[in-house]
Amino acid sequence: MGKDASERRATLAAVAREAGVSVPTVSKVVNGRTDVAPETRTRIGVLLAQHGYVARGPGGSQPVARTVDLVFDAMETPNNLEIIRGAIEAASAEQVDVVVGLVPEDPLGAGWARRTANAHREGVVLVTSTVTSQQWRHFSDQDIPIVTIDPVNIPSPEIPSVGATNFNGGMEATAHLIGLGHRRIGFVEGPPEAMVSIARLHGYHAALSRAGQALEPELIRPGPFTFDAGFTAAAELLSLTERPTALFAANDAQALGAIEAARTLGLRVPEDVSVVGFDDMTASRWSAPPLTTVRQPLAEMGRVAMQRLLRLVAGEQLTSPRIELATQLVIRKSTAPPAA
Repeated sequence: MGKDASERRATLAAVAREAGVSVPTVSKVVNGRTDVAPETRTRIGVLLAQHGYVARGPGGSQPVARTVDLVFDAMETPNNLEIIRGAIEAASAEQVDVVVGLVPEDPLGAGWARRTANAHREGVVLVTSTVTSQQWRHFSDQDIPIVTIDPVNIPSPEIPSVGATNFNGGMEATAHLIGLGHRRIGFVEGPPEAMVSIARLHGYHAALSRAGQALEPELIRPGPFTFDAGFTAAAELLSLTERPTALFAANDAQALGAIEAARTLGLRVPEDVSVVGFDDMTASRWSAPPLTTVRQPLAEMGRVAMQRLLRLVAGEQLTSPRIELATQLVIRKSTAPPAA
């Protein structure tokens, strides 16, 4: 698989250079797409034949179905469905199939890379997982490109990644609470080792600093991105002698847990405590009250990551290893000025 894929990409790149077009244009002709000018299609077809590459189309043989992997660390959040939707839409536009799976228990990645090559996958989009230089080398040896979405760690520059503006989102969420008049704001942090958690925490710090408010470590509680972790962290924060009047949770599942913790303690949201989340998953609109949150462009993240992967598969170079898509604060009814 590795050698065949490498030769295929080299052929497409060579034809693109000779035809004076982009590699995606050559790929369209190979896959029988009709959105290429007839003269260009003919020129590319001649060059493909000269290179011994048979394109899909009338009278041509059908190549083996093109397939890529979309791999998650876990399937514990509805956010994954949005990422899957965007990735599949982008792959479908290039007539590429997507196989969705979970990260195997193979920390070094050598066996994983071999299995991926043997399954004839052209590339991998890896979501919210740790990826090391060693793992990347194993896939590179098999000629399988990788693109990551929200990697847990900070990947090496050679590993392309797609994410959201987590720092700006964290700062905007905290600034919203400060603007409402809150001066004691708790932060339910995600896993402290995760890159997105660190960025959102730094955004929280920056908003407090800009408003002249001191950082109070006792108001920060780390934990997994789960409802139960949000419940536990919020219950601890809201049981402090001088409890916070607002909570910013690093994801929506934690925020929903925080709302339930407040309710359990006899506190009303937002009359007694305001709550902000991060993600804007569907359940956030259905919560009681509807959740103010920072919207991530999850489907677009999946779409962009898949498009970048297919460019690598086609032999193109990426202009930047990292792309961050803009977040947006969505104000609903879980936030209000603090009680007098």
